[in-house]
Amino acid sequence: MGVCISSNSPHYHIDGNSSASKERSYAIDRQIEEDAKKYKRECKILLLGSGESGKSTIVKQMKIIHQNGYTREELLLFKLTIYKNIIDSAQAVVVAMRKLKLDPVEPINQSYSDKILDYVLDFNQHGGGLNPEIVRAIESLWHDPIIPAVLDRGSEFYLMDSAGYFFDQVTRIGLAEYIPNEVDVLMARTKTTGISETKFKSGQLSIHMFDVGGQRSERKKWIHCFEAVTSIIFCVALSEYDQVLLEESGQIDIFKAKLPKVPLERFFPEYTGGNDVNKAAKYILWRFTQLNRARLSIYPQYYRMLYGIAVFSNQI
Repeated sequence: MGVCISSNSPHYHIDGNSSASKERSYAIDRQIEEDAKKYKRECKILLLGSGESGKSTIVKQMKIIHQNGYTREELLLFKLTIYKNIIDSAQAVVVAMRKLKLDPVEPINQSYSDKILDYVLDFNQHGGGLNPEIVRAIESLWHDPIIPAVLDRGSEFYLMDSAGYFFDQVTRIGLAEYIPNEVDVLMARTKTTGISETKFKSGQLSIHMFDVGGQRSERKKWIHCFEAVTSIIFCVALSEYDQVLLEESGQIDIFKAKLPKVPLERFFPEYTGGNDVNKAAKYILWRFTQLNRARLSIYPQYYRMLYGIAVFSNQI
């Protein structure tokens, strides 16, 4: 059974030449044209990579460069994160020392090691800064002569790249009046869960940058982000070719220092560049380009790092 409507029906007459129809047609055309112009000025960038490869640091850099940086209130929000980074890293060092059977040279640092391991960070009692005793313990242990030997075996345990920076700055950070600066924020490590979007302008472009969780448990959330993506930035930490991942455990300065101690050819026998950091970096970039069987446009770039973190804004 069907329904037919005659074009001669007085109630359903359609005048294709009416001014109203033309106006609607023009309006639709104008909207399509405006949308096309708008989309040409929009850029959707997806940040991908493993945990601690630098994705969130790039987002922070975009805020500093394109959004006038962080307000005092925003900086203060990182305070507890930085405290946690310091305590977690100090405890990781102590656990590694015991696992590797490397004891402190200075007797007092044995006692300090116990204090560090037993310390529990109270998130409700840090308006006055870090506990002065734990600050002294971390500073003393960090300067113990055994520490270089521990760090030489850094591939055997997980330690965040910015741990050394925070240990060097622990006295300043422990003060009651401490307010994180932008370098502290760039160094701070927070596990990215889910998807976060950052919007900013760069010239005539309106950029939407999406940071997604790098841990394997987060990767199932990536797929729907690929719709209408303009560019993908895939981040890789060059210095982690011999390291365990955070999600599996229990960048250039670091890479350069590591090459003589942990030869790249140990993991990639076909590599023949020795300890030359540029040759090693180019080799790793070449390995990625060999996976580009679809011949997509790739623009590889590597950045100088400070404690493994891309803190140099002029390179971003």
